[in-house]
Amino acid sequence: MTDILIIDGDESFVARLADSLLEHGFAADRCDSLSKAMGILHTGSYKVVLIGDDLPDGDGVDYLAEVREVPSFPEAIVLSHRRDPDVAERAIQNGAWNYVLKPVNLQRLLVLLERAVTYHTKVHSGSCPVSLRRQGIIGNSRPMLSCLDSVAQAATSDINVLLVGETGTGKELFARSIHKNSARKEKPFVVVDCAALPDTLAESLLFGHERGAFTSADSPSVGLVKQADRGTLFLDEVGELPMSLQKVFLRVLEGRSFRPVGGTREITSDFRLLSATNRDLEDMVAEGEFRRDLYFRLRGMHIALPPLREIAEDINEMTCKFIQRHCEKFHMSTKGFSPDFLDALMHYEWPGNVRELMHTLEQALSRAGDDAVLFPRHLPKAIRARLARRELESDRSRPAPTHHSEAGPAETFPDLRTYRDQQLAQSEQRYLRNLMEITGGDIAASCSISGLSRARLYALLKQHSIPRK
Repeated sequence: MTDILIIDGDESFVARLADSLLEHGFAADRCDSLSKAMGILHTGSYKVVLIGDDLPDGDGVDYLAEVREVPSFPEAIVLSHRRDPDVAERAIQNGAWNYVLKPVNLQRLLVLLERAVTYHTKVHSGSCPVSLRRQGIIGNSRPMLSCLDSVAQAATSDINVLLVGETGTGKELFARSIHKNSARKEKPFVVVDCAALPDTLAESLLFGHERGAFTSADSPSVGLVKQADRGTLFLDEVGELPMSLQKVFLRVLEGRSFRPVGGTREITSDFRLLSATNRDLEDMVAEGEFRRDLYFRLRGMHIALPPLREIAEDINEMTCKFIQRHCEKFHMSTKGFSPDFLDALMHYEWPGNVRELMHTLEQALSRAGDDAVLFPRHLPKAIRARLARRELESDRSRPAPTHHSEAGPAETFPDLRTYRDQQLAQSEQRYLRNLMEITGGDIAASCSISGLSRARLYALLKQHSIPRK
């Protein structure tokens, strides 16, 4: 069985590379375009894809996400002649295992291939399953499963973890999952809301104080950092941490020791650090708003949580689970929801992400009262109005259909078969566009809804020039 596929437009380069790999025990299939590659990838079981960035039908870097979502979930190594740091960074951001320059250093490539094949075999063989406590995290989309894989990895060590994502994506939920799956799960999980730390009492809240340290200090107090001893300290919205505290906190991270306000001796706290932010800390570092040394301390491991609009296929499961929990909590009879209710949820942008979805469902359940089924009319007016506006804007942006006048010349009027084929093609194209919109480009979900095989679906998408979302 061949484990490697080479995708590159330079046939002579590909031939030489395939021969060299074969000499070292790696058999490789090859193709010269992305369109051919997608068909091959869906029928093969490749572990690693070597992909060029200057293919005749596109830049391989832009298609890394699609390549890595095929059924075998291969790792991808980009082969490039461009010594461009931006392209290399984009490749890694898009999921590449590594970025290799042409002409290829064969020894380095062999090492990368060995590691990538070994990793892929270990992850997908089922030989090392991880029993993960999700702590209420719902969803099985590819991005969500990738985040859960990162949670499982983070839980096996005490490395600092930085969770980034838009407001409402569940950063604290993921932090709690890391804690509950770690060796510290029986110890405290202490949350510090950095956005709510009062300037005058911040150090006291974090590090505690001795009696008489300030006017209202009638008794000694143990700070949040000490409370997290042997457990986990979670810095929520760490981007809001005042600059004055950043330097102090950096020292605490380096030695795990600190001095309470008014204290004369240092005390220690053996805590595991998790942080979260919805801000771009790299930009803040560049603008002098966040300490570079602290940023690198926080980012031992980086987990980027996807916004809800990128995991729309999880909305159905999230909706079912929330409605079930809500009805059980308030002793209500279980409610269902109509297809157009789910359709509305799938088409809304959700700027507030999962948190906004939960609040919206709570409002819908309240409005439904004794109704057994939720309909779009139970949704907040603001959401329904936004969906209506978006639909009209979408209609306005489509080209006006060409109508054949019955009174026109006979030679311009199509025969019935031609007309039927044209209308069928237009309907098919509209259906496929809506299908990609509803499923967010998820092929498995699209096949389930449409009843099409993967091969037929890909052929139709290509025929109608419809991109996946």
